[in-house]
Amino acid sequence: MVRQHQTRNLEIPDSMLSHRPGMTTGFRSDHSQMNHDAYPDDYIHQILNGVKTIAMVGASPVNVRPSYFAFKYLAQRGYDMIPVNPGHVGKSLLGKPFVASLRDINRAVDMIDIFRNSSHIMPVVEEALQMSPLPKVIWMQLGARDDAAAVKAEVAGLKVVMNRCPKIEYGRLSSEISWMGVNSRTLSSKRAPMPTQGMQLSLNRTSLGGGETNASDRAAKNRSDPA
Repeated sequence: MVRQHQTRNLEIPDSMLSHRPGMTTGFRSDHSQMNHDAYPDDYIHQILNGVKTIAMVGASPVNVRPSYFAFKYLAQRGYDMIPVNPGHVGKSLLGKPFVASLRDINRAVDMIDIFRNSSHIMPVVEEALQMSPLPKVIWMQLGARDDAAAVKAEVAGLKVVMNRCPKIEYGRLSSEISWMGVNSRTLSSKRAPMPTQGMQLSLNRTSLGGGETNASDRAAKNRSDPA
């Protein structure tokens, strides 16, 4: 039996990409409180170093869209990227064919990167929790947050990041972002090397900012269109 998919574009409208203040915290699967407003650098570092395959829900092949830039950046840093968007099935993104849903992925996925607005997060998380094996991480892009979905994922044993961009976090923790004139707030005895295509920079750097992702907080507040 052939599964029928509704054809629609999952990409987030520009008007939805804004920081939403006053959010409450979620809870980790071990029932200890996780502050989803200020993630420790070690938490983000472990995720970005630990995942290899990333499915991006809401990816777009349009080369001016934020999801395109994030997809391309992560692919160039060595991550195995899978674009998910029923509105673009039959197309490819940087040589990777689109799939309509997470159900159509026939291999293990480490992280689900959700490029959808907050009202559409829960269905994606629920679909992710039906995958076998389960992904390790649910990551919600800048402007996207659903605390109830986060709790559901954490109870199932997944790590959760909300309202953050892995492109920004990778660049900040590797100090690659400093080559663009941005203070990465990281310390190292050596300057980060000049980034080149296909080069994966070291994430083993110590935070100067007390272990919190303040750079991403500022980015979320100051940008209406994430990287």
